[in-house]
Amino acid sequence: MSTSIVTYLGALRTKCVHIKSSNSFITDAPVDNNGKGEAFSPTDTVATALASCMMTIMGIKANDLDVDLTDTTATVTKIMDTNPRRISEIKVIFDFPSVVGPKHRKILENAALTCPVYYSLHPDIKKDIQFNWR
Repeated sequence: MSTSIVTYLGALRTKCVHIKSSNSFITDAPVDNNGKGEAFSPTDTVATALASCMMTIMGIKANDLDVDLTDTTATVTKIMDTNPRRISEIKVIFDFPSVVGPKHRKILENAALTCPVYYSLHPDIKKDIQFNWR
């Protein structure tokens, strides 16, 4: 079964629809690549997917550990390279508002670093991950 349908809307914009839920989002080409930059660019979604996947996998493990990660945030920075134009680095900074003991921190960090998106990204993409625990 298909995952999504992507429709080109013109003016370097796409609409992406998740088939199962009908949720959608748009993408725009970034300003530095002839776009309006009014929405996530396709490469923004890749970088953001890394943080989202890491957080989701930590959430699964946190449930097993009876740890609450509610209101945890991740700040994502995507760095582009040229020739060829590609993502060269993704920086993710996690900020955890709740107190988590050292043993559970290690387990959660390991879970994050083994998420499917992390392993799906090309090995040439540098991944700079920081965990800020309270």
